[in-house]
Amino acid sequence: MAWFEVHVPSVAQIAFDGFVVLWISVFALALHIFLHGFVHRVLERFVGQQEETWQRELLANNLFRRISFGFQGAVVQIQAGLWLEESSFLYRLIDTLSVQWILLFALLAFFSLLDALRTVLYRHGGPTNFPIRGLLQTIKLIATVLIGLLAISALMGKSPLILLSGLGALSAVLLLVFKDPILGLVAGIQLSANEMLSVGDWLEMPKYGADGDVIDIALTTVKVRNWDKTITTIPTYALISDSFKNWRGMSEAGGRRIKRSVLIETSSIGFLNEELMQRLRKADLLSTYLQQKLEAIEQANVARQTDMSVRINGRRLTNVGTFRGYLVSYLKAHPRIRQDMTLLVRQLNPSSDGLPIEIYAFTSTIDWNEYEDIQSDIFDHVFAVLPEFGLRAHESPTGHDVRTLAASNKTTA
Repeated sequence: MAWFEVHVPSVAQIAFDGFVVLWISVFALALHIFLHGFVHRVLERFVGQQEETWQRELLANNLFRRISFGFQGAVVQIQAGLWLEESSFLYRLIDTLSVQWILLFALLAFFSLLDALRTVLYRHGGPTNFPIRGLLQTIKLIATVLIGLLAISALMGKSPLILLSGLGALSAVLLLVFKDPILGLVAGIQLSANEMLSVGDWLEMPKYGADGDVIDIALTTVKVRNWDKTITTIPTYALISDSFKNWRGMSEAGGRRIKRSVLIETSSIGFLNEELMQRLRKADLLSTYLQQKLEAIEQANVARQTDMSVRINGRRLTNVGTFRGYLVSYLKAHPRIRQDMTLLVRQLNPSSDGLPIEIYAFTSTIDWNEYEDIQSDIFDHVFAVLPEFGLRAHESPTGHDVRTLAASNKTTA
């Protein structure tokens, strides 16, 4: 009899707790079926009829599903408060688990909202020079840390302020753990504020083997699709600490630079003789140049009363100088060369390889294929007209040249 009196309340309590758990489970299951089976389908049909893409992105990123899971956790917590004593172990267990559940899906719902925001911004042509993804990742990281603190405080039954006050001692550890995200965040802000880099820019960074288009700027990394279709990943802070080349200015200017030289054999350089001068005067691109130059030279020589019977006296035209003048006229008449940008033909320092004559100009297109075609056509013409000026392109002797010379010497011997 005593055993019955002692244990009846305990058995009744267990039965009651079991009934409460069963009721909460059934109610939560029914709510789950209602929210995910009925409400979510209604939302899908409603969003499918809308023209706004942001509503579709919210649905595609599971925002409504995650909010529904969080709402289910809140309902379970309310149900436990209605049926159970706050001092009971079962209530504390359900309350703790439901709080963790709500915090988890609140965080995931916030992530879904940020992902949808990022997609909408990219689709509507958001600011490409602003590291949107890096900023959103930073917000996610901060939100994760805050939710983690709330979760730990709920498990401990302490105020979050107590945990925050104790973070001062862990600041060094946190700085070490989150070093890359912090450096990436600072670098992303600097890149954005100074407009140093944006998605779509052509970036060249030989130290990391990067030479191609920027396809993504994240919190800690920048992805570059190289011209050989490989992907190079660069730490974001490396773009601040190291140097890199951004070809955006070339794209914005609308012209791509030609900077290439042809090596002239120095032994072919000399004064223009009368026969060559008369032939070159018939060239459309040289007639005006030669007339102006000859008049200026004649006036200078007459003013100085120069004895022109000696070739080293006075001013005279050279074949290489006339060739440079021709190239300038040729480039000014070229329909695919920008006339409002730098255009010059200059001599570089001579060496054992000859005298470099460099063309420095800009094409009217930035397309790589068209640029290479224009540059190749120009230098095809340059090499073809060299003999017309009595000039020769420098070529180093090859093995074939040496063998031919040796065979010629044997024959003559």
